[in-house]
Order: sequence, then C-alpha cells, then structure tokens
Amino acid sequence: MLRIGLVMLQGARHAHLKALNTVSEELKLDIEIFELRNKNDLIECNPNAIVIPGGESTTMRLTGNSLNSQLFPELFEWMRKNPNLPVLGTCAGAILLSDPQDGGERIVDADISRNAFGNQSNSFQSMIYSSLLSRDFPGVFIRAPRFLDLGLKSSAVALLGEEVVGVRTNNRIALTFHPELSDDFGFHKWLLNEALEVFS
Repeated sequence: MLRIGLVMLQGARHAHLKALNTVSEELKLDIEIFELRNKNDLIECNPNAIVIPGGESTTMRLTGNSLNSQLFPELFEWMRKNPNLPVLGTCAGAILLSDPQDGGERIVDADISRNAFGNQSNSFQSMIYSSLLSRDFPGVFIRAPRFLDLGLKSSAVALLGEEVVGVRTNNRIALTFHPELSDDFGFHKWLLNEALEVFS
C-alpha cells in the first residue's frame, strides 16, 4: 500500500483527495492518504509521495511554520533528503517548492513570481501541452504564479504556448495551474505510478 501525504493547510485539498482516490481505483492500487497538518503527521505518514495544494502561499507559510505545526521545516528537509520522493505542488504549492524561504536549497530549481498572471478576475482556463504526459491537458489558472527562470537542475514539463507552466526537478513537479480542478487526473496518475516505481 502506498502512503500519500496531502498537505491540508489550505486550498483545494478535497479535489486532490478525489483525484488521488479516482486514480487509485483506476490503477487498482491500494493507497492510504494521510492529512498533513504538522510535523508529527508527516513522521507518522512516512510518505511514498506528497501533494502540496494551492491556496495563499503567505497564509500557508505562517501556518506551516508555526510552533503548533512545524510542518514545513520538517517537510522541506524530508524532500531534500529524499530527492526521488515523488512530489506534486500546484499553484501556491509550486511557490513553496520554488521558494521555500527556509535558508536551504530550493526544492524545485526555478524562480517564480506569485500572482503574476493577475488577480482573481484574471483567472482563466486554457489547453496546455505536457511533455510529462505526452499530450494536451486542460489547465485551470487561478491567481496563478509565473516561472521567471529555470535553473540547471530543472526541466519544463508543461507549456502554455511557449510559456513554461510546469517544472520538474528530480521527482518533484511544480505546476502553476490546478490539475485537480479539471476532469483529467493525469498528473495524479503520474504521481502514483512514480511512487509505485520508486518504492516497489
């Protein structure tokens, strides 16, 4: 059974739950989803994969770094020590992976700018192309961040026209859109398949 850690501080957490459960049924794969709110949840989970949903990155930092939680310090170090651990970060999750602000190496090697696509009224949907999935994918962009520059350790895995909207470093994927809000769970399927390959 695969153990999936889902950060539950904010964002479309329940949409990610639905996506993960739908994919696990499709793959006939047993998974257990652990809701991560503090460092003890992470330690108990000992995850085979991690999902960091969207939300408001500043609020998520305040909550995840609080004395009551201490989730992010533990989580970021966990990911640095386990570079093959599959991770999916969406929207604000992509910001946290690209800019952890804890003094350590960034988890995904890319510069990012929050809300760079505009405010809530500038939200939109558009087909993107994902080399990770080898096909088009329905992108849902809500107050989306923008990648400014990719580091040497990263590669593009999703494009909106010529703009990079998905980045991979090792087994960590950062997406500026919300794959969980579409009816296509291809990125969640990648996550579970990758976890199966790494931990089988």
